[in-house]
Amino acid sequence: MNEVKHYTAVVERCLDTGLYVGYVPGFPGAHSQGKTLEELNDNLKQVIDLILEDGPPEIMGEFVGTQVVTVA
Repeated sequence: MNEVKHYTAVVERCLDTGLYVGYVPGFPGAHSQGKTLEELNDNLKQVIDLILEDGPPEIMGEFVGTQVVTVA
């Protein structure tokens, strides 16, 4: 039985294309895009599955959260 793993993706919407763009912080190569959030999620799953076929990558960082920066 495969172990279920969860990855946190950062998601933005490109104002030029309208596409959702996502990446997993610290996970080399784990990035994709999609017309909908569901399509982006499916695409990210596929990319992560492909990367994991070669064995677990060396994770270079960990998602911590977001922060508001105020500039006067």
